[in-house]
Amino acid sequence: MRYSKLFSKTIKSVADVDSLNAKFLTQGGFIHREMAGVYTYLPLGLKVLRKIEQIIREEIDAVDGQEVLMPGLAPKENWAATGRWDTLDVLFRLKGAGDKDYALNPTAEEIVTPLVQNYVFSYKDLPCAVYQIQNKFRNEARAKSGILRGREFSMKDLYSFHRDQQDLDRYYKVVKEAYYRIYKRLGFDPELTYLTYASGGAFSKYSHEFQIVSPVGEDHLYACEKCRVAVNREILDDQKTCPECGNAKLVEKKGIEVGNIFKLGTKFTDAFKFRYADEAGKLQPVIMGCYGIGPSRIMGTLVELMSDEKGVRWPKSVTPYQIHLLTLGNDDASRLEAEKLYEALREAGISALFDDRDERAGAKFADSELIGIPLRLVVSSRTLEKQSVEWKDRSAKDAEIVKIDGLIKKIQNFYS
Repeated sequence: MRYSKLFSKTIKSVADVDSLNAKFLTQGGFIHREMAGVYTYLPLGLKVLRKIEQIIREEIDAVDGQEVLMPGLAPKENWAATGRWDTLDVLFRLKGAGDKDYALNPTAEEIVTPLVQNYVFSYKDLPCAVYQIQNKFRNEARAKSGILRGREFSMKDLYSFHRDQQDLDRYYKVVKEAYYRIYKRLGFDPELTYLTYASGGAFSKYSHEFQIVSPVGEDHLYACEKCRVAVNREILDDQKTCPECGNAKLVEKKGIEVGNIFKLGTKFTDAFKFRYADEAGKLQPVIMGCYGIGPSRIMGTLVELMSDEKGVRWPKSVTPYQIHLLTLGNDDASRLEAEKLYEALREAGISALFDDRDERAGAKFADSELIGIPLRLVVSSRTLEKQSVEWKDRSAKDAEIVKIDGLIKKIQNFYS
């Protein structure tokens, strides 16, 4: 993509932001704020979001999740059946034609449970697991922290259905391990990723959150550094030791929640009278689990954790482009060589954002650091004297001069 043709552009400053992710994503031309808690994803931001979604999709497919796409709009009857029409405080309630009541789904249990009920009748149909990646809606009293806590947000929600608790427990562990793989591929440090015990609410004694330890986190955790699990402060009265090993020396930390998993039991299947026939033909309750990850929240968390004072530093796995190519100066030789390199990158299947603007060097460098693509290449009259380019890893302090001959292979190795 030529920067001169890019729909969005960087801006020098933004007002009324309450978080680093809102600041850098807006300045870098990744998102545009429509209202509190609601954002448009611009071309650069959408590329990042789609790469996050694809990593999640691949790992959930690998544990037998089957992707569907459910509606965001639900009839009141579904929510009334579970008792949550009157009790869920973040539910958007709408009036439609004919004075009908509808809800914008903040979560999908009220849709997925009767959906699966249409296709599961006997023990032979279980277990099964379906998921979607879809925008959700929550009527937050105070949307805050950029795309970390919005009124409209992207969510991957996986739901599993089982014949008994033992099978749910088995699959729960499988998904838990898939989540660890997802976070590692997304670029989170495994040493800072904690499985955190939290309140199970109406579903069970505990649920589990995945927390990334960070000084900017909103959640307070008490962590067992031996087991790499933690307890959310909200349930500390009930659990003062490590729930895995009994260690009483828990260390207080702050964290950002990047996922959660629940054992739902029969709360929702009971509400819809969802039963299956066992081997003897006797009707039995279907047991459910649910597993959520918010791709938009992941995107915001990456910015919070991996930025520096100049801008974003995207992990290689989710960067909008692999190369940020700059040409400096107005001389024809530099422009021609940059064009040749841009075409060579495209032919090699390497994505590049080519800053072909007639702009001063300082502005191009500042935009490059703000946007945060992992690898920057600069072509100038100075580098051409050595048949080279300037190679700058976004996470490194200094640049180096690299020969153009063999450059494609070096880039491929950088991303391997």
